[in-house]
Amino acid sequence: MISSVTNPLPESSELLQPSLRHSHDGRVRCYSSQFADLMEMRAPAQLVGAYLDRHEGWFRRCAAPMQVNALGRNGYVLTLGRFGNFGFEVEPTIGLELLPQSAGVYRICTVPPEQFQPGLRDLYDVEFNAALRLEEQSADAPLTEVRWELDLSVWIKLPSVIGLLPESLVQSSGDHLLRQIVRQISRKLTWKVQEDFHATHNLECPPRRRAQF
Repeated sequence: MISSVTNPLPESSELLQPSLRHSHDGRVRCYSSQFADLMEMRAPAQLVGAYLDRHEGWFRRCAAPMQVNALGRNGYVLTLGRFGNFGFEVEPTIGLELLPQSAGVYRICTVPPEQFQPGLRDLYDVEFNAALRLEEQSADAPLTEVRWELDLSVWIKLPSVIGLLPESLVQSSGDHLLRQIVRQISRKLTWKVQEDFHATHNLECPPRRRAQF
């Protein structure tokens, strides 16, 4: 349970229902992967950290055009857009909490869907764990590298007809779709945070780096 999210608890009947990640339904598939990238910030780590601490400003600006709604003090609900495969489309909505930094490390973790939209637990389940580390570089000019890592798993209940396809095809196509979603969303968010930081501090923004995934 995430303490800073203040939405009411679900009904007891909902708590007794297993989430998709614990389901034995053959239609449920799990797709997971790991990702890493970095942002270059032309400023000392202390200034970059102060910017990241005030996420109520930059997070909404940089997540656009994704729909973002606040959830408690540090949480947000994001509607990511429409994605599909095999003619099956979903419009994922996830809850994320941006935890206060600890020793220069910022973590982002999943808010359980029962805290903001209980019906989603019957369609898909997401486990999102990200860590951002600030590494100040020794250089003539101030430079901080923000390195981030993401472990992402998604459980989704597919239509029965997809079960007629070869298992290897269903799994590989789902893994590919997951990577596409992360490339589209996380990479764009990385660029926007980098550009927003430099714009708000009247600094020249470094050129965009090629994604490492």
